[in-house]
Amino acid sequence: MDNSLLYEFLEEKYKYYNRPSFIASDPISIPRLFTQKEDIEIIGFIIATISWGNRRSIINNGHKLVNYMGNAPYDFVMSYNRSAAQKLKAKKFVHRTFNADDLDYFITSIKHLYQNFGGLESVFVQNINKKDINLKQAISGFGQTFCSFKRPDRTAKHIAKPHENSAAKRINMYLRWMVRKDNAGVDFGLWKNINPALLSIPLDVHSGRVARKLGLLNRTQNDWKAVEELDAALRNFDPKDPIKYDYALFGLGVFENF
Repeated sequence: MDNSLLYEFLEEKYKYYNRPSFIASDPISIPRLFTQKEDIEIIGFIIATISWGNRRSIINNGHKLVNYMGNAPYDFVMSYNRSAAQKLKAKKFVHRTFNADDLDYFITSIKHLYQNFGGLESVFVQNINKKDINLKQAISGFGQTFCSFKRPDRTAKHIAKPHENSAAKRINMYLRWMVRKDNAGVDFGLWKNINPALLSIPLDVHSGRVARKLGLLNRTQNDWKAVEELDAALRNFDPKDPIKYDYALFGLGVFENF
């Protein structure tokens, strides 16, 4: 398929899948329950972190978390104390390898970020340099700050490490939610201080398989090097909003078994 036909094909699939009907079966449906910026970004961050495995299980556990937080994630985080921690741990939340201890650390550290660093968005922004071509350094810097409150031990494995060649799929998806905005009503576009052109593809087995079949990706491993290779290919089609093609690649892989 030549570049002009491939561009038309990707645009068609992006427009088809980037619409509100996509939301119900996607983890973004959980932060979509809220309207306040802080509620959206907090629950969105936790949901994105547990977004691996069965999508229905992710969404079901997302609803549990919302319920645990009294349908007010920001208020819950900012009032979090030892008593609240004990009650939360008693609920024994678990999603695959993410358990109640991990959740406790996440909430404690998120509170620390809001109290001392201006919140989740500010930490990412503070780690962006003018010469950056993507958010690799911002993601790594965020992880270092997030894990600096106290040594997180086992919980650190849930924090993306692109500097160690991790594909950082879940945090890239979260950043798409927070930064990217169009008129389709799926992504939020709440974070105005990050350029959408810097966003990277949330590379997973589905999008990677489709990208290779379309000739957009040659690297066989789904790692950060593959992310950067695919990013470069997609920026040829839309340098200002390359991440929009995540909808096309993911939709083709999951819903059409392309």
